[in-house]
Amino acid sequence: MNQTHEAYAQHAQTAALHWQTLCERQDLVANSGVVAWFNDRQVALFYLPGQEQALYAMDNRDPKSGANVIGRGLLGKLGDDLVIASPLYKQHFRLHDGSCLEYPEQKLEVWPVRLNGEWVEIAA
Repeated sequence: MNQTHEAYAQHAQTAALHWQTLCERQDLVANSGVVAWFNDRQVALFYLPGQEQALYAMDNRDPKSGANVIGRGLLGKLGDDLVIASPLYKQHFRLHDGSCLEYPEQKLEVWPVRLNGEWVEIAA
Protein backbone atom coordinates (compact mmCIF):
# COMPACT_ATOMS: atom_id res chain seq x y z
CA MET A 1 0.00 0.00 0.00
CA ASN A 2 1.53 3.37 -0.97
CA GLN A 3 1.76 6.35 1.40
CA THR A 4 -1.11 8.24 -0.27
CA HIS A 5 -3.44 5.26 0.06
CA GLU A 6 -2.35 4.67 3.68
CA ALA A 7 -2.98 8.33 4.56
CA TYR A 8 -6.43 8.20 2.93
CA ALA A 9 -7.33 4.97 4.76
CA GLN A 10 -6.19 6.42 8.08
CA HIS A 11 -8.17 9.62 7.47
CA ALA A 12 -11.31 7.64 6.58
CA GLN A 13 -10.97 5.53 9.72
CA THR A 14 -10.42 8.61 11.93
CA ALA A 15 -13.37 10.45 10.36
CA ALA A 16 -15.67 7.51 11.16
CA LEU A 17 -14.89 7.62 14.90
CA HIS A 18 -17.21 9.28 17.40
CA TRP A 19 -15.15 12.07 19.00
CA GLN A 20 -15.96 13.47 22.44
CA THR A 21 -14.45 16.50 24.14
CA LEU A 22 -12.39 15.41 27.13
CA CYS A 23 -10.63 18.57 28.33
CA GLU A 24 -8.81 21.66 27.10
CA ARG A 25 -5.27 21.91 25.79
CA GLN A 26 -4.41 24.13 28.78
CA ASP A 27 -5.16 21.14 31.06
CA LEU A 28 -2.26 19.20 29.53
CA VAL A 29 1.31 19.31 30.84
CA ALA A 30 4.05 19.11 28.21
CA ASN A 31 6.18 15.95 28.38
CA SER A 32 4.15 14.59 31.25
CA GLY A 33 0.89 12.88 32.08
CA VAL A 34 -2.46 14.08 33.39
CA VAL A 35 -5.53 12.04 34.21
CA ALA A 36 -9.10 12.62 33.01
CA TRP A 37 -12.40 10.83 33.54
CA PHE A 38 -13.88 9.13 30.45
CA ASN A 39 -16.73 6.59 30.27
CA ASP A 40 -16.50 5.77 33.99
CA ARG A 41 -12.73 5.21 33.97
CA GLN A 42 -9.53 7.08 34.47
CA VAL A 43 -7.58 7.82 31.30
CA ALA A 44 -3.93 8.94 31.35
CA LEU A 45 -3.14 11.59 28.74
CA PHE A 46 0.43 12.19 27.62
CA TYR A 47 1.31 15.35 25.71
CA LEU A 48 4.57 15.36 23.76
CA PRO A 49 4.73 18.61 21.75
CA GLY A 50 7.13 18.50 18.85
CA GLN A 51 6.69 14.75 18.28
CA GLU A 52 5.06 13.38 15.12
CA GLN A 53 2.21 12.18 17.32
CA ALA A 54 1.88 14.64 20.18
CA LEU A 55 -0.97 13.14 22.21
CA TYR A 56 -1.65 9.68 23.64
CA ALA A 57 -4.49 8.31 25.77
CA MET A 58 -4.30 5.06 27.74
CA ASP A 59 -5.81 3.34 30.74
CA ASN A 60 -4.55 4.82 34.00
CA ARG A 61 -4.82 1.50 35.87
CA ASP A 62 -1.57 -0.44 36.28
CA PRO A 63 -2.44 -4.08 35.49
CA LYS A 64 0.18 -5.47 37.88
CA SER A 65 -0.76 -3.50 41.01
CA GLY A 66 -4.33 -2.49 40.19
CA ALA A 67 -3.53 1.09 41.24
CA ASN A 68 -4.48 4.10 39.11
CA VAL A 69 -0.96 5.46 38.65
CA ILE A 70 0.06 5.27 34.97
CA GLY A 71 -0.48 9.02 34.49
CA ARG A 72 2.23 9.59 37.11
CA GLY A 73 4.77 7.38 35.35
CA LEU A 74 8.01 8.43 33.69
CA LEU A 75 8.04 9.03 29.94
CA GLY A 76 10.99 7.77 27.98
CA LYS A 77 12.24 6.01 24.90
CA LEU A 78 13.49 2.42 24.73
CA GLY A 79 14.91 1.66 21.31
CA ASP A 80 12.41 3.12 18.85
CA ASP A 81 9.50 2.95 21.30
CA LEU A 82 8.04 5.86 23.26
CA VAL A 83 7.10 4.35 26.62
CA ILE A 84 5.64 5.13 30.00
CA ALA A 85 7.21 3.41 33.01
CA SER A 86 4.75 2.48 35.74
CA PRO A 87 5.74 4.27 38.93
CA LEU A 88 5.21 1.15 41.08
CA TYR A 89 6.85 -1.83 39.35
CA LYS A 90 8.65 0.10 36.60
CA GLN A 91 7.33 -2.03 33.74
CA HIS A 92 7.30 -0.15 30.41
CA PHE A 93 4.21 0.29 28.23
CA ARG A 94 4.37 1.46 24.61
CA LEU A 95 2.40 4.67 24.19
CA HIS A 96 1.13 3.78 20.71
CA ASP A 97 -0.50 0.43 21.55
CA GLY A 98 -0.33 -0.07 25.36
CA SER A 99 1.71 -3.28 25.15
CA CYS A 100 4.16 -4.03 27.94
CA LEU A 101 7.81 -4.63 27.02
CA GLU A 102 8.65 -6.82 30.01
CA TYR A 103 5.37 -8.74 30.46
CA PRO A 104 3.57 -9.44 27.14
CA GLU A 105 0.46 -10.60 29.03
CA GLN A 106 0.03 -7.05 30.43
CA LYS A 107 -1.55 -4.45 28.18
CA LEU A 108 -3.17 -1.08 28.70
CA GLU A 109 -6.19 -0.05 26.67
CA VAL A 110 -5.47 2.90 24.38
CA TRP A 111 -7.85 5.32 22.69
CA PRO A 112 -7.54 7.55 19.65
CA VAL A 113 -7.04 11.10 20.90
CA ARG A 114 -6.47 14.40 19.12
CA LEU A 115 -6.23 18.14 19.54
CA ASN A 116 -9.05 19.99 17.83
CA GLY A 117 -8.16 23.66 18.23
CA GLU A 118 -7.93 24.18 21.97
CA TRP A 119 -9.92 21.03 22.81
CA VAL A 120 -8.65 17.55 23.56
CA GLU A 121 -10.95 14.98 21.98
CA ILE A 122 -11.06 11.23 22.53
CA ALA A 123 -12.81 8.64 20.39
CA ALA A 124 -15.16 6.09 21.87
